Amino acid sequence: MGVRSTSGADATRSGRWLGVWNSATTSYYLLLISSISLVILGLIMVLSASSVESLNSGGSAYGIFQRQAMFAVLGGVIMVIAARVPTTWVKKNAALGLVLGIAMQSLVLTPLGVSRLGNTNWIQIPGTTVTLQPSEFMKVALCVFLGTAISRKLMTSKEWIHVLLPSLTMSAFAVGFVILGNDLGTAMVYILMIAGALLVANIPMKWFASAGVIAAIVVAILALVSDNRMGRIMATYDSQCDSSDLCYQVTRGLEALGSGGLTGVGLGASSEKWAYLPEAQNDFIFAIIGEELGFLGALLVIVLFAALGIGMMRVVIRHEDPMVKISTAAIAAWILGQAIFNIGVVTRIFPVIGVPLPFVSAGGSALIATMLAIGLVLGFARTEPGAHDAFARKPSVVRKTAAIVARSTRSISRRS
Repeated sequence: MGVRSTSGADATRSGRWLGVWNSATTSYYLLLISSISLVILGLIMVLSASSVESLNSGGSAYGIFQRQAMFAVLGGVIMVIAARVPTTWVKKNAALGLVLGIAMQSLVLTPLGVSRLGNTNWIQIPGTTVTLQPSEFMKVALCVFLGTAISRKLMTSKEWIHVLLPSLTMSAFAVGFVILGNDLGTAMVYILMIAGALLVANIPMKWFASAGVIAAIVVAILALVSDNRMGRIMATYDSQCDSSDLCYQVTRGLEALGSGGLTGVGLGASSEKWAYLPEAQNDFIFAIIGEELGFLGALLVIVLFAALGIGMMRVVIRHEDPMVKISTAAIAAWILGQAIFNIGVVTRIFPVIGVPLPFVSAGGSALIATMLAIGLVLGFARTEPGAHDAFARKPSVVRKTAAIVARSTRSISRRS
């Protein structure tokens, strides 16, 4: 009887967990919890990694962190608003959003353009010291446009040339302006976004393979014609590379990542951030995470991105709207692909391509744009089949809090 009872309890627990997993609200909470956790972890690590550089620049040790915290709050507000925007409004304004995004990106080729580390991918707002990275916001616009344009064409035409021509033409303009700014790393992320959208749209594999070959040839040519890019490639794959010259950054990054062991040297105790590792709070923040929080901290980051990816894939699989499926797939390819690129650079799998770790690296434009994208996907998750009714049945946070307080008060009164 005892064995049967235990088995019954196990079956009950398994059924309960299966019920939670199959819930219409699971995607929403996976996305919300994992993205907020990554933002919080990012703020903590930016504070730790940037304090020395902030002091060296003559300001407060909290200068970079305070800006990042401000961007996180602004991004949080934008994420909440985006999660409430009706999908019909998103579809209606998708083309306009991409046109505005391309127009903003074209400004990097004007006197407003600002160059950093060989890339001209920022614009300075006139009359201020504020800079903006238009390509980050154009990512959101392109993901939404791809979903809208492809899904609409699929409703009216079965000829793939008619389906793909508008979306790929506009995509080419977007990628072209990024490449003109000499930012090949961001252009590669754009290619991933387009690939994610086309894959979920179920285009014939011959079209998909052809597009992949063309993209690979373009990337290879752009790498070969640039001494700077070829130097980065050699710094990654040449075993004889000088660790005091071309290989300096990747070598210091690997040393930081490997010195943390299982649990790290302790939060704030990094030695590499003392002006040894360039871009410690930006592109190489994962190395500082590995140094200060160890293997377990680095694994936590990977697990959170995996949870985020599972949440987005659930939306793709469960939602009934083709536009939502395609746009979410493009956003997933962007965020997860960029995370893989960033971590691959730090672990010397990929050459240094200058893309930040989403949610975690310092940078206002990247953080706000990524939170905007996740806000849109949260809105999509709220319209999964059955989600509206499931949310309606859940008591509000205010009512939950009031009930907990009331129970606690009654318990204290009885003890008295």
